[in-house]
Amino acid sequence: MDLRSLINLDDFERLEVIQDVQSGLTAVIAIHNTKLGPALGGCRMWNYPSVEDAVIDAVRLARGMTYKSAMAELPFGGGKAVVIGDPLKDKNEPLFRALGRFINRLQGEYITGMDVGTTSADMDWVYKETRYVTDISGSLGASGTFTADMTAYGVYLGMRASLKKLDGLESLSGKVVAVQGLGKVGMFLCRYLAHAGAKLVVSDLNDELVQKAVQHYGAKAVGVNDIAQELCDIYSPCALGGIINDKSIPQLQCRIIAGAANNQLAEERHGDILHQRGILYSPDYVLNAGGIIVTAAELNDNSPSYARNCVERIYGTLMNVFERSDKLGISAAKAANQLTEQLLSG
Repeated sequence: MDLRSLINLDDFERLEVIQDVQSGLTAVIAIHNTKLGPALGGCRMWNYPSVEDAVIDAVRLARGMTYKSAMAELPFGGGKAVVIGDPLKDKNEPLFRALGRFINRLQGEYITGMDVGTTSADMDWVYKETRYVTDISGSLGASGTFTADMTAYGVYLGMRASLKKLDGLESLSGKVVAVQGLGKVGMFLCRYLAHAGAKLVVSDLNDELVQKAVQHYGAKAVGVNDIAQELCDIYSPCALGGIINDKSIPQLQCRIIAGAANNQLAEERHGDILHQRGILYSPDYVLNAGGIIVTAAELNDNSPSYARNCVERIYGTLMNVFERSDKLGISAAKAANQLTEQLLSG
């Protein structure tokens, strides 16, 4: 497998495709950049169609973690681990302990934690082999609720900043917000929005979650294939990456895109296309840094209130992005990337 033919790896420090025959582990560890500190990023478990697909996902996610940590002013770089397998069927202690042994060999270059498809119980298994792991049982991030809450809070603040940029007022009262994806983060976000007086439109593959949002927050339910086309003030992708693409952009009827999903732009050029269309894109790695901020607080023995205060800086960071965008006449996505690259090169 020629990895460089799949994706640009020129700025990556390490990419490992690892296998352990005894446990059945096949995984990828991608370390993008450690200039600001050890690479920090969770361990995702997903039933990828191929190793190549896992590599592509790990690389995109690791780079995003570098940018996320830098813009949140955290002393960490970006990395990611992805385990190939069905998280509902293929988990076992030997598998995650094998992963822990590989991580331990990196001697602190990469620190892992929970992500899509993994839990604190999985991290407990990793912890049996290495100390370079977060979100173990009893830790700040282990409950999942605080991490999800803070991630949603950051997105909520980003929405307020985006409205301030466009309208001069940050109030969400009466604004229509279309939330795509009602996992823990999406549901916490709905709570913040409902309390702020927003009108919610929601979609999710899980009908029970949709009905919960309808009952608790007065949301309007639409199909998963229809939400991107909803007439709204804010479209909030909180599920899949790559959701802003050549097919979806012409269908958008929003003024602002501000969501929790990672890697929302299928390609960098899509940020410029949104800018040309007059749609304000609030860069995902700026808004959704709440989770990594909680993890950093855990690693540094800081309190939950300290973590929340750090999340509140997202508003100002995003306003700086918008200021640069206006000054240079470039998209917010490009402005955020430039600011991040300055932090990494300084």
